[in-house]
Amino acid sequence: MKTTLNLDERLWTRLKAAAAKQKTTMSSLVELAIRRLLQAATARAAKLPPLPRFDGGGTTVDVANRDELYRTMEGR
Repeated sequence: MKTTLNLDERLWTRLKAAAAKQKTTMSSLVELAIRRLLQAATARAAKLPPLPRFDGGGTTVDVANRDELYRTMEGR
């Protein structure tokens, strides 16, 4: 697929030099970089531990009932 990218001039110059040095195209290097970036992001997300789970013991007060909430907070 063909697309247009706006790159910083210094980045474009470095990309062009790297492509020439590796005897490949700039498009190939950009595609490889994007693939690696997306692969790394997926790998990082997979390494995250699951969020902790807690048993709150159930509902003790209806927070929509202000009087009941205050009584519970005050220990009455």
